Amino acid sequence: MTSACADYPFAAILGQEQMVLALLLTAVNPAIGGVVVRGQKGTAKSTAARALGALLPPGEDGGKAPFVTLPLGATEDMVIGSLDLEAAIANGEVRFQPGLLARAHGGVLYIDEVNLLDDHLVDGILGAAESGVNRVEREGQSRAHAARFVLVGTMNPEEGELRPQFLDRFGLAVAVEGAADPETRVALMRLREEFDRDGHAFAQRFAAQQQVLRQRLAQARRQLPEVSVPRRLLAFIAEICQRNHVAGHRADIVIERAARAHAAWNGRAEVTADDILAVAPMALLHRMRDANPDMPPPPPPPPPSDEDEPEEDEEDGQGDHKGQDDHTGQDEPPPPAEDESPQPPPASPPEDEVQAVGAPFPVRRLQNEGTDRMLRTGSGRRSSTRSATRQGRYVKSTPRRARDDLALDATIRAAAPHQRQRRQESPSPLAIHIRPGDIREKVRERRVGNLLLFAVDGSGSMGAQKRMSETKAAIMSLLMDAYQKRDRVAMVVFRGQSAQVVLPPTGSVERAARLLADLPVGGRTPLSSGLEETSKLLDQARRRDPHVLPLVLVLTDGRANAGLGDGPPHEEALRVAAALGQRHPQARFVVVDTEAPGMIRLELARKLALALGADYLGTGDLRAEDLISLAKEHQSW
Repeated sequence: MTSACADYPFAAILGQEQMVLALLLTAVNPAIGGVVVRGQKGTAKSTAARALGALLPPGEDGGKAPFVTLPLGATEDMVIGSLDLEAAIANGEVRFQPGLLARAHGGVLYIDEVNLLDDHLVDGILGAAESGVNRVEREGQSRAHAARFVLVGTMNPEEGELRPQFLDRFGLAVAVEGAADPETRVALMRLREEFDRDGHAFAQRFAAQQQVLRQRLAQARRQLPEVSVPRRLLAFIAEICQRNHVAGHRADIVIERAARAHAAWNGRAEVTADDILAVAPMALLHRMRDANPDMPPPPPPPPPSDEDEPEEDEEDGQGDHKGQDDHTGQDEPPPPAEDESPQPPPASPPEDEVQAVGAPFPVRRLQNEGTDRMLRTGSGRRSSTRSATRQGRYVKSTPRRARDDLALDATIRAAAPHQRQRRQESPSPLAIHIRPGDIREKVRERRVGNLLLFAVDGSGSMGAQKRMSETKAAIMSLLMDAYQKRDRVAMVVFRGQSAQVVLPPTGSVERAARLLADLPVGGRTPLSSGLEETSKLLDQARRRDPHVLPLVLVLTDGRANAGLGDGPPHEEALRVAAALGQRHPQARFVVVDTEAPGMIRLELARKLALALGADYLGTGDLRAEDLISLAKEHQSW
């Protein structure tokens, strides 16, 4: 017998206490805004999400609560829903076509690899999860329906990050990793083997525990509206968020809602400091600037009134608060936020130098030149392109049917010349006779962001005349502009004997700033390794978005002196560069020569640019304004 017809019981999940608690709290109070689970493959992320659905109350039809998995290739209409305007025109009927959000009402909406989902879909889903209502507006028609569901997103950070503005809108976040204890790993294997051998018998073994969890969840949901938060603890929440420098007030609201859910889950009608301390790390993991949350001591309990004599158990209560202090510092440290920090640069020998980031500068307004004809998804403010979704500015119509995006005006114009003949052929009370050949769809334009990829020479020669400081200033200025334009930025650094992706594609200026500040210079120039690592990063970006148009800025003096093979390193680098340009024809390459000025110049970077098929900037052109202007020219690709 197999487990094909049985779901893995939630009660049988071993370990991953933070993930289990975050899922349960979101099930108690979906208004928390969902939970995103970050971790490597094989850490029970999907298993836990699917198992949670079995604990929820029955759906509106009395059956099992819905569990809806969002496919990566989902369209906006598939997710949000749409109005069948063809039926409205042809038959005089306004008919709503519900999407996945309507199907998920009362259950779980699960998004695997949420970091690979198109931004506009993530935006719509998070909006519905936060408000509990989904609104569909098409061609002057509007429809709203309840969309109260438990939102669970999982992601592997190695495959790319979720944009910070979307990550912040998830209520809770947890980082999971495989168990380090051998005994726990053995127990996990035995449980899984038992489940695979006979899933029904396995589920029956945990049936009693499952029922206890269902009843406890149902009771917590009923009790949630009655749970209160003392005013002094609201001030405690505000202090926690202030100490961790979170932007905005969403973290405060999420902690309050999650603490109320935690109190309801534990059968209490009033939130305590313990509830806040239990949920704060999950609300801060993806919002705080530091790696570990700074938890202030909880406020003391309110003093007894003059009419009441102090009792002995009040001292016990104070002892509990002391225990809370110990709890925050030792017993259960908050989960690490390793996924939020960029990878450190290669270890620096003592002779390496760390130059400060030069002063950033304002970026001139981007001027668009033409529109990209490729149909693209995504969002941003830099490049104008044809939209592959129903978002964007309506510019013209087409008879091609691909996205069910009806152009009502063009359809009526196409049908108008035939109205007299059609009324004679087929009398109808409809004012306009529409036939399939009249249907026109909208062609839309929108702006999207780009990928700016820096391949930075971190060898000793970059330290001459503070050139790394100037380069850092230019990169920082581009990052600030990229954030405003919603570009994604990545960085490869090559120095010593190898190259490393120190900044995966991201839109976070703060992460890049921390990286740039500590980026050292020193050692040899492994140019071939840097180019090969750049090629790998471009391959990953293209797998995520086949239509991505990267701009690659290679900042180096071209003096390759550490190769991959036994031949001359410089000749090897030219061969690798030629292969890189041929492998990625969709990318634009720019080589910025950082060779020091002087009477004798090798101009090896110029040869590199020729092999790569790249634009070339001489040493005198390495002014920040020129570098910014060159990046802007990539907008219309």
